[in-house]
Amino acid sequence: MKGVIFNVLEEVVTQQFSQDVWESLVDKAAVDGAYTSLGNYADEDLVCLVASAAEVLGKTPGEILRWFGQSAMPLLAARYPSLFESHRSSRDFILSVNKIIHPEVRKLYAGASCPFFHFKPSKAGSMMMAYESPRKLCMLAQGFIEGAARHYHDDVDVHHRECMHKGDEKCLLEIKWAA
Repeated sequence: MKGVIFNVLEEVVTQQFSQDVWESLVDKAAVDGAYTSLGNYADEDLVCLVASAAEVLGKTPGEILRWFGQSAMPLLAARYPSLFESHRSSRDFILSVNKIIHPEVRKLYAGASCPFFHFKPSKAGSMMMAYESPRKLCMLAQGFIEGAARHYHDDVDVHHRECMHKGDEKCLLEIKWAA
């Protein structure tokens, strides 16, 4: 996993809590804590940091990942405005992830391993998004969707119809935007 994810996590934690909280999470997780944006780090480091945050903050790891995704979006929009400026809505932004966002991430961070999402409109006017990744960070993806909706001032509901954490082969998220 690229260090930029850890950098953004640190920034979110220190902004919303404090540097002391970040340092206690690093200590509790027994990870190095010194992450460079271009560096590659074990996925297990994120798992340990999320588990530590869940314990310290009294949340589940899924709730921490979702909160992280929601909280990271304003930071990412400030750091990479060109990835956001060409979109008018969170729906447009989310649909650009495979073709625009992740290719740009790979240019900025060589060797980045980004998930691939499969999108399919549903008959009810919502969109189904399939997520498959050995990392099983579907709650982070949900948080990013909700954070993007806030960025674009959209109302969105995201529901997990299938989840790898419940034994399913993939995660299937239904995304509904308010009219």
